[in-house]
Formats: sequence, C-alpha cells, structure tokens
Amino acid sequence: MTHVIYPTTNLKATEQLVIDRGEGAYVYDDQGKRYLEGLAGLWCTSLGYGNQELIDTVQEQLSRLSYSHMFGGKTHPQGMALADKLAEMVPMDDAHVFFGNSGSDANDTHIKMLRYYFNAIGKPEKRKIITRERAYHGVTVAAGCLTSLPVNVNHFDAPLDAVGILRTDHPHYFSGRQGNESEAEFVNRITNNLEELILREGPETIAAFICEPVTGASGVIVPPAGYYEKVQAILNKYDILFWADEVITGFGRLGADFGSNAMGIQKPDMMSFAKQLSSAYYPISASVIRSDMHAAIAEQSAKAGVFGHGYTYSGHPVACAVALKTLEIYERDNLFAHAATLGDYLQNKLAQFKDHALVGEVRGKGMIGAIEMSANKATGEAFADGSVGAYAIARCQEHGLILRAVAGNSLAVCPPLIIDESHVDEICDIVGRVLDETLEFAQGNNLLKG
Repeated sequence: MTHVIYPTTNLKATEQLVIDRGEGAYVYDDQGKRYLEGLAGLWCTSLGYGNQELIDTVQEQLSRLSYSHMFGGKTHPQGMALADKLAEMVPMDDAHVFFGNSGSDANDTHIKMLRYYFNAIGKPEKRKIITRERAYHGVTVAAGCLTSLPVNVNHFDAPLDAVGILRTDHPHYFSGRQGNESEAEFVNRITNNLEELILREGPETIAAFICEPVTGASGVIVPPAGYYEKVQAILNKYDILFWADEVITGFGRLGADFGSNAMGIQKPDMMSFAKQLSSAYYPISASVIRSDMHAAIAEQSAKAGVFGHGYTYSGHPVACAVALKTLEIYERDNLFAHAATLGDYLQNKLAQFKDHALVGEVRGKGMIGAIEMSANKATGEAFADGSVGAYAIARCQEHGLILRAVAGNSLAVCPPLIIDESHVDEICDIVGRVLDETLEFAQGNNLLKG
C-alpha cells in the first residue's frame, strides 16, 4: 500500500483497482483490462475520456496564461466569457457567477453568500437552511452539514446547529410511502410537513431550501409529479429562496440543459454547478445567484472595502477555458438532445429489470438511473446492510462494467453522454447477468424475505 489517504473509501480496503488510462466510454486498468465506465467517473465525465479538443484547450491555455487570480480587481478573458455564457444559459434572469473548484465548495460559497446577502438587507436572523433526508450536497464542513447520509455525517461532529440546518422529508415514494398511500397523497403529506416545519421554526429565520432536482448519491430519487410545484408554492409564500444543486443534473444529464428545466422547477434563486461543467477535465465549480442578491452583496462589499471570500484557484484560466470548450461541444454536437433520446432508450432498457426477483424498483430520468435490490420484492423491504450492493458491484467489475452502489443496495447507472445504443445494450447485458448472480448470492446467504 502507498501513503495515500483515499476519499470515500474503507481505508483498510484500498488500491483494489488501478485505473491506468481511458478512451471514449472505457477505462483500462494497469493490467490492460477494459471496463465500460457506467458512472461517468463520479457522475462527471460527460464527454468521456481522451477528448482531443479538451486536451488541446488545456495545452493552448497553459501556453498562453497558465495561471492568474481574480482577487483585487484582476480578471482574465476566459473567466469573464465563462460567466457571461453561464448567465446566458441558466433559467435565471441576469444571473451572476462565482467560481470555485468543486461542488462542495460551490455549496459552501452559497452558504456564505446567503449570510452576506441577508446581513446586507438587514435580515441577519434569516440564516437557516432546509435540506432533505437522504440529501447529498458535499463533504466540506459547511456543505457536509447539508448532506444527510450517515457515513458523511457520523464521526465528524458536523456543526449542524451552528450552520443552521433543518431537515425535511425526502421525496422517494417507493421507500417513503405509508400504507396504501398514492403518489399524490405522499406528495401532499411531505409538502405539508415542509410547511409545518417552516411555521414551527419561523419563516423569518429561514433563508433557503436546497435540493438536487434528481438526487445522485442518495439513490437517484426522482420526485413524483407535482412535488416541486407544491414546494415552490410554499417557499414563495414564506419568502424562502429555492437553491438548486445541479452539480450532477446540470448540462444534459436529465435530457435537458438543466435539471431544473427537466423537472419543472421555475427560476431557481441559486444554482450550484461542477462535474459536467468541464466534463471533469479540469476542476471547476460555479455558484450562481440572482441579480438582486448580487446587487446587495456588491453594495455591502463596497462599504466593507472588499468581498472577503475567494479561493486561490477561483476562476482558474485553464479551468475556465476547458469549461467554455465543453459548453461549446455540448451545443455544437446537440448533446442535450442526444441525451434526451438516448435517455429514453436507457430508461426503457433498465425497465426490463422491474420483474427480476431481486429488484424492488427501477427508477431514473434521462441519462441517470438506479436499480434498487430489495430483500422482499413484494413489500420493498430493504436489506439489513449493504453487502448485496457490494457483491453486485464487484460482479459488475469482474464482467467489465464500473457502476456504483448507492443508498445501500441500488445500482446507479450514469454513463458518459457520448455513448450510443450499443453501450446501453452492453451495460444492460452485464447488469442482467449480475442480477442473476447476486440473486444466487442472496439466496445462498438467506438474505431474502417473503
């Protein structure tokens, strides 16, 4: 073993697969074995591996301007152009953009800008943030408080009270329904709970509500019809900002330019981006706010003499150049439309597993999906631990497919946007074999119920 402390890993089970190179939708290990990258790295390599245009962009920008910061009035053409391009694209009026390096720091930045903004307009008590159960919004100290997954919160003594975190229901009907509750009744119940939480805490103390339009690490939760319409009506009623975390769903993943548009969310007040913004060829994130928030923050910074927030690599010129080229490729090659068409094909192919004896639910939208394996197919009862998911992922890897187990025992599928139907067929052929093998594993270990 080397001296690396690995992220999101059992630190006593490291270095099991060494990825040596990538090409298109495939990666190769240090032994030369090929794997179809079924999760686009970590939901991010939308253009696949070895895209020569992006590689050339990196080289050209490094040669021209390898680094320049954006502190104290300094700027560069790539950063200004990228901000203007994003402002033109997002479903917000006259948006303004702050650049960082990861989805986690994008959400950290938003927490700080929320406080700065409400202090600037004379509402310092308006600082609490509503997140959802089973949410994932990053792992830094502040953004990690927005995350609700136990493995990301337990043992870290997350300062939830200091950050002002409130939690409301997750919108997963399959695991959250009560009795014979219909989807509409489920939506009514959990949105009523949201409103009761707001009234109990006091609307004047709550700054924002954060959500992924469709979740990733928490299990690819696609909320039922009408959910976001009801949520936004409640937030508007009590003057609470809607914060769309589009770190995964932005730039085509759901078959539309943005997840907010795909899911019927009307004009978010704040948006977070990373991952597919640069197809992960260079680290970059963006925290986007509406114009009146920016105006208040700018006025306060003028009084203070400086907006005292920023990173050494905020708006790194190489990262901005790569992101600009990535957005250009999306538009030129009609990749959002391709993702919509191929997303329908993917969802239809995944749906064939609904009747499998091990599968409780198949869900997804566009180019992201999940197959949830259940201990009891009839009731949807979950397995006691994540051993079934871990076994299935290991079998996928053995067969040359990289997926990820999320929410315990759900197989997450999130391939690069550049794939075609043959890649989807390859994914589903392997998944079919793996489900059969995993069923035998569960039966052999007496893990099934009912």
